[in-house]
Amino acid sequence: MAQKSSLKQPFNQVESAESTEGGVTKNEEILVPAVVDEDKATGDDKPIETLKDEVERIDYTGAQVWKVSMKNSAQRVINQLASEKLIASWGGNHSSIDILVKPKALENVTAVLKTKDISYYVMIEDLQQRINEENPPLDENELELQDRRGHRMTWKQYHRLEDIHGFMDYLAKTYPSIISVKTIGKSFEGRDLKMLRISDGKPSNKAVFIDGGIHAREWISPAVVTYFINQFAENFDVESDDIKNIDWYFLPVVNPDGYDYTHKTDRLWRKNRKYGFGAGSCTGTDLNRNFGYRWGGKGSSTYPCSDIYRGSGPFSEPESKAINDFFKSTAVKFSAYLTYHSYGQYLLYPWGYDNALPPDHKDLETMGKLIAQAIQNTGGSSYQVGSSSGLLYPASGGSDDWAKSQNIKYTYTIELSDTGRYGFVLPATYIEPVARENIAGVRVLARYLGKI
Repeated sequence: MAQKSSLKQPFNQVESAESTEGGVTKNEEILVPAVVDEDKATGDDKPIETLKDEVERIDYTGAQVWKVSMKNSAQRVINQLASEKLIASWGGNHSSIDILVKPKALENVTAVLKTKDISYYVMIEDLQQRINEENPPLDENELELQDRRGHRMTWKQYHRLEDIHGFMDYLAKTYPSIISVKTIGKSFEGRDLKMLRISDGKPSNKAVFIDGGIHAREWISPAVVTYFINQFAENFDVESDDIKNIDWYFLPVVNPDGYDYTHKTDRLWRKNRKYGFGAGSCTGTDLNRNFGYRWGGKGSSTYPCSDIYRGSGPFSEPESKAINDFFKSTAVKFSAYLTYHSYGQYLLYPWGYDNALPPDHKDLETMGKLIAQAIQNTGGSSYQVGSSSGLLYPASGGSDDWAKSQNIKYTYTIELSDTGRYGFVLPATYIEPVARENIAGVRVLARYLGKI
């Protein structure tokens, strides 16, 4: 059954399909992007034309996003279309997959799917138009408020990295008794990995770690995490003991290079920006395939041009290594780890590397359903709860599996709204509704942790 969302959904829904052998996920090719790295690609490898302004931007005019049923021979057909660089995957589950179709490939892909009797519908008719409408400038009132506040962050717009980091520094200066900011490492291009801690210093406090922005194009993720920070920081004096009895650690942008790149050059970039894999190779590693627990298994790729390239080894990337180093160096015992992604409205627990379940999976399912219920009660969006590999697909080297391997009991990946109408280009007008309903879920988790 499709999830209910508080966001407006398309008219049609793909009928639920029985999964093919291994679902959409046994074959990694389904996740190999049709989009080859734009810095290295030539000729037809460049899927979309580039626009030259102050910087070179990827232009997605005419590109469409389709939701394709995984019935019949769909998996094999999608793999073939991807190998011919006609489409790129936006992700999927055992029932359907969302694909980006290049403008020049629309007729070809339509004909192939019709010939194979594979059903689909168009979710986004012109991707560039959606991108253009996603993040409008702030109005004069908001700009005035920025000047008065002392920082530039709002939750009516997707902000650049410097605004996010400036906001974190502002809070540390404004509330030094409860807030501190620490740089836990540097990105490949030398940007700070800034972590913010909110704590009243009680030795008895539990600890929760929350991160966002592992995948560069998922802009809603850092926006939601910074919303959490703002709510807890600005209202700490009147917060419940559930919140005050936890030390909160926030890393809003795990992938600062990629995030910056999505604002400047390619809105749909996913990986980090590390290069140097060899002559003619592509840029970037999928940081969520680079963590050290069960690294190199299913759902990851050895091919540097793949969107799920796992890197040269576990923690080969400075961003994932910085997180691992922090956890190794701290004496803090974390009770929960939440990592925010988009999209799809899922609340996922380990394991992701395979269909195996951890011994305490019933506890994770119960807690997950409580969080999902709080989200739905607050904003109306329905989040499916289950294991990563069970609901979606096997994916080795994820941060959630790694966190669980560090004996952090309540470990979840939250795939935020929506379920496909906008996908990765969710309009900024949805930031506050999505954040409000998700902070309700965090509060439920905090309440439960206070009882154990």
